[in-house]
Amino acid sequence: METFNWHKEAEKNWDDRADFWNQSSEERWEHGNRKTIVPFILKHIPKGSYIADLGCGDGYGSFKLHEAGYRVIGIDFSKEMIEKAKSRGENEHLQFLQGDLTKLPFPDETFSGAMAINSIEWIEKPLEALNEMRRVLKNGHLLCVGLLGPTAAPRMHSYRRLYGEPVICNTMMPWEFEKLAKENGWEIVDGEGVYKSRVTEKLVASLSTELKQALTFMWLFMLRKAE
Repeated sequence: METFNWHKEAEKNWDDRADFWNQSSEERWEHGNRKTIVPFILKHIPKGSYIADLGCGDGYGSFKLHEAGYRVIGIDFSKEMIEKAKSRGENEHLQFLQGDLTKLPFPDETFSGAMAINSIEWIEKPLEALNEMRRVLKNGHLLCVGLLGPTAAPRMHSYRRLYGEPVICNTMMPWEFEKLAKENGWEIVDGEGVYKSRVTEKLVASLSTELKQALTFMWLFMLRKAE
């Protein structure tokens, strides 16, 4: 009987979805649920920093970071996604590499910043990836994580676990990730929510962080690697 290999199944899933994702990624980053990510990073990470885009997909987010003034390398476990990313064009300040976020091919303290948007959700053991991100980031420097919230449609990929079936999307919620990060060498610097259109600023203004996270499509964390 063939055993379930989370990593291979996740890689296959994203290889198969590369064309679909590529068709909509520009809209997501320019006008959709990812449009606030680069501005959020610009608030905290100085331009010119060497940033790893961890789980870069088709590379549009890496391109946006490069356009904003960063030196960027994008890493993704999907060969098809990396091919899409490379087709956008590489140069000495923007490169792409196929790789495993739990076994990053970089020396300790390589990067002066990092971004991981909706990538930890697709890893069987998220702490392994978080520890790798910590390893390759310089002491005192920042990691931006975007974690899908309870209202995100991709969470449907974890539903079949209720039937005892193996799935490739973990069920970690933003408040759980926050606790995991704090317990493993990270400080919370900032956070903000990305919501569906009917959730207004007025509606969430008076809510606690936990309740804000409970309404999110995605929660953005800015984490500092503790020295």
